[in-house]
Amino acid sequence: MSKESLESLRDYIQLTLSPSDISWLAGELLTMSIRHESLKPYTKEEINAMIDQSERDIAEGHVYDFDEVMHELEEEFAEDGVMRYRL
Repeated sequence: MSKESLESLRDYIQLTLSPSDISWLAGELLTMSIRHESLKPYTKEEINAMIDQSERDIAEGHVYDFDEVMHELEEEFAEDGVMRYRL
């Protein structure tokens, strides 16, 4: 879509939607964008590289048990101010 078309759409939205509807739409578009980016398919080469790296990490002893991982996540969430959940 061209920049002019997008600007025209933006202007139309601003003229026809309430501020709360615009906020809702912005949130939905952001969610769609994030979901779309996170769904990028991996190539076979990328998958094989990840598997190879995991196998090297395991062979070298670079592994974490469940409790270590949960502790790290809880610390990270606490730093970010994110509500914590216990599993």
